[in-house]
Amino acid sequence: MLQAVIPTHLKMARMSLLSILLFCLTSVANGNKANKHKPWIETEYQGIVMENDNTVLLNPPLFALDKDAPLHYAGEICGFRVHNGPGGSGAAQFEAVVLDRSTGEGLVRSKEPLDCESQREHSFTIQAYDCGEGPDGTNSKKSHKATVHVRVNDVNEFSPVFVERRYEASVPEGRLFDRIVRVEALDADCSPQYSQICFYDIITPNVPFAIDNDGNIKNTEPLDSKKQRVHSFWVTAFDCGKNRAQADAQVVVTVKPSCKPGWIGWSKRVEYTPGSGSIPLFPSLHLETCEETVWNIQATVELQTGHIGKGCDRDSYSDRSVRRLCGAVRGEVDLLPPPSPAANWTAALPTLPSSDSSLVFSFNGSTHVAVVPDSIASTVAGDHFTLQLWMRRGGANTQPPANQARGTRKEEETIICSTVKNDDSYSHYSLSVHGCRLSLFYWPDVSAARPVKFLWKLEQVCDSEWHHLSLSVQFPSVTLYVDGVTFDPALIHDNGAIPNPVPRQRLVIGACWEPEEKQKDILNNSIPEAKDTGKFVGGYRGLLSGVTVRPGSVEPHSVVECLYACREGLDFGDLETLGSGMKVHVNPSQSVLVLEGDDIESFNRAVQQVTYRNSLRFATPGVRPLKLTTSLRCFSEESCLSLRQLEGYLVVLQPDAPQISLSGVGPHLARPAPEFEGARGVPLFPELRIVCSLSHAVNTAAQGMEGGALMSDAVAHTLDGCEVQPLGEELNPEKEELLVDMESLKEKGLDIINTTAYIAITGAESISVYEDVLRSIRYRLAKGSARFERRFRLSCSEMNGRYTSNELTLEVNFLHSLDSLYHPSHLLASQQQFLHPSHHTGELSGHTLPNPHRNSVVPGAATVIIMVCVGFLVVMVILGVFRIRSIHRRGEGARGGGKEGSNQWDDSALTIIVNPMESYENRMGMAADTEGEGDDEDDVVESPDDTGDDQRIIIKKEGRDSAPRRY
Repeated sequence: MLQAVIPTHLKMARMSLLSILLFCLTSVANGNKANKHKPWIETEYQGIVMENDNTVLLNPPLFALDKDAPLHYAGEICGFRVHNGPGGSGAAQFEAVVLDRSTGEGLVRSKEPLDCESQREHSFTIQAYDCGEGPDGTNSKKSHKATVHVRVNDVNEFSPVFVERRYEASVPEGRLFDRIVRVEALDADCSPQYSQICFYDIITPNVPFAIDNDGNIKNTEPLDSKKQRVHSFWVTAFDCGKNRAQADAQVVVTVKPSCKPGWIGWSKRVEYTPGSGSIPLFPSLHLETCEETVWNIQATVELQTGHIGKGCDRDSYSDRSVRRLCGAVRGEVDLLPPPSPAANWTAALPTLPSSDSSLVFSFNGSTHVAVVPDSIASTVAGDHFTLQLWMRRGGANTQPPANQARGTRKEEETIICSTVKNDDSYSHYSLSVHGCRLSLFYWPDVSAARPVKFLWKLEQVCDSEWHHLSLSVQFPSVTLYVDGVTFDPALIHDNGAIPNPVPRQRLVIGACWEPEEKQKDILNNSIPEAKDTGKFVGGYRGLLSGVTVRPGSVEPHSVVECLYACREGLDFGDLETLGSGMKVHVNPSQSVLVLEGDDIESFNRAVQQVTYRNSLRFATPGVRPLKLTTSLRCFSEESCLSLRQLEGYLVVLQPDAPQISLSGVGPHLARPAPEFEGARGVPLFPELRIVCSLSHAVNTAAQGMEGGALMSDAVAHTLDGCEVQPLGEELNPEKEELLVDMESLKEKGLDIINTTAYIAITGAESISVYEDVLRSIRYRLAKGSARFERRFRLSCSEMNGRYTSNELTLEVNFLHSLDSLYHPSHLLASQQQFLHPSHHTGELSGHTLPNPHRNSVVPGAATVIIMVCVGFLVVMVILGVFRIRSIHRRGEGARGGGKEGSNQWDDSALTIIVNPMESYENRMGMAADTEGEGDDEDDVVESPDDTGDDQRIIIKKEGRDSAPRRY
């Protein structure tokens, strides 16, 4: 019983012990699964990575620790996570991997190659996380975020590059310099070690120059310009990684001779191509003072244009055309017109050649005087008028009189002296010069009012150059324009004893008329008509041209400036580029430019900005003298530099000539004679076309072609004249005339000269206007005045005939009916049966036949010849047909005889030569002989009558010796 109880007790004890053990094991198991701690890493890491490597070397090394170690999963590090730092892109460029899960060792590396030159430093954050409580990473814990700074170490991948490929310098000879020029090279590497240039080297041997590590070049011995003027050598550069420059740099040192103060870079000849606008006159000019201290510099540039036309390059059109182009008021009266039967008061004045179309008249102060007829003078009466003229004091044929004593006071020289009659009174004015003064003596009423003298003191009056004067009088207001510039007068009321002018209308150019004993002869403010003796006093000595007076309102300033302002002159390129202290002054005519400054560098830049401008497309070619005068002021006036005057010249080249082409008019114009006899006549040039093109040279050598070529561009031009001239005899005003629409010409502002020898249409206008006017010119004949032909010639020009068009010749043919023609022979009369006018409606011999009728044929001598030729051709065709038929019959007979005599006849090489121009009589005789000869072949061969016949049928048999037979 006891044995049974003990085992039961032991059994219960064992069960209790097993339960305790199971509980302990369960408790241990539950304690292993718990992940109590987060991983731990450093708060900041510093990393370095090479440009050619991906692995980042961190300091300190990357280790993640976990207090749950060595428990499985919970104490192990499963990975690292990279987050963007302050820069923003670290997560995209870097990654962190776990090398050992148990120790937590990690590695940071870049995902792609890094470039130090684009970004040298990178910043991002990193975070470690453990493996959690099981293989699936449940309840994984993360560490805090640590900052990682990565610096990309540079690799010497770039070579130095010079800033300039060529360095130039100039030094005086005979001296040693610490630095002549400095060369500079740059390296694109990012690190100081590889981006810095450690040293430079001169690779050209045996040159008297040295270079330091900063690139400064100096000479090792004094340089001699006579021995060698230019030194050229090459230098290279090395960075601190010993990489050599990709390309070497060239250094050119020019040795200047011993310093001489003055202008350097002066070009004596300057060329200007018309149409270039403005060009610099001194692009490379600079002043060398040889280190002399200068506190004031003044340079005067003078351009002499006095010999170009009347003072400078203006519009090349005539004065009248220029007035129209500038919008001037019309109605001026020419007081010095070209000599003609209608204007003979200038015939005795000597004239001089001029570059434009205007005449230049010379006055010698005594005998050369022009008295304007009263009919002309009366048209310019009144106290409102504009007087304009070109004047040049002195000039040719103006030597002082031999009897003038030395030291005698010169009297006033009168340019124009005019006394005009108003309604019931006389007014007087005279324009005179005395020394450098210009005076206008004006007397509004010679019987009542007091005279007034307007005086101007002008250098232009006495400089012996051409100047234009425009005097606008609107009494008591007077305005003077000299070369388009306004000058105000000084009013002088002359209260002295001045004799009254003769109360008689008289207008004199070049002097003033003074009658003898005028005080005795003048009674009651009148002078006897028969008494008009006296002399000319106050003669003018010089040249005059274009003296005109226009009554009425004065000319606006803008018009005067447009008319006579110079189109060429000196100018300054850009005023904004002037340095401080610089001043520029240009005279009104733009022939003198003055520069003033105190800084040499600024002054040199300003001199290089001085330009020559010419706004004319077709500038006047020629030479313009050029001068440069310089004055310097130094602190020591005794040792201050003195520079000589420089002289050169500007050459305006010949401009490209425009080609004016007239076309659209056939060489012949044929119309029925009744059309020419109509009231409106027939237009001569209904389809005229005018084209103006500009040809210019093209350099084809630059395009790989040999020689040169010309290109033509259509340009818009202004014509100033066209002329229609009958060739041969002049127009007979009783039988023929040229009709022009005068109203249309007046509306367009064009002038016309219509004579029996020519029609000249003048005035500056566009090509389209001239086309319309010329197309409207008609030719009209009187009844029964038609002839066979009449020829005309048309030509146009611009710029006063400087450029002319081609000459277009037109032959006008008059179509007559057959009934009006006289037929001298039966042959000519019989030709009418071959002509059917109703079927010939086209062109015949270049003549246009509009609206043909049954009784009209081609007229004139050419028509008669054509009719004769047609009749002759018809006769020859009939004779030729008849002759061919007879030859055909004769040939059949010959071939029949040959077949009877020989069965071996070979006609494989038969050649027939027919002369259809044989005379009709020979052909008829030959036909008769052929019919009477029969079939005897030998008689035909030996017949002497046939040897002289030009028409032969030659039968050639190849391979036989027998001679060809003739028939």
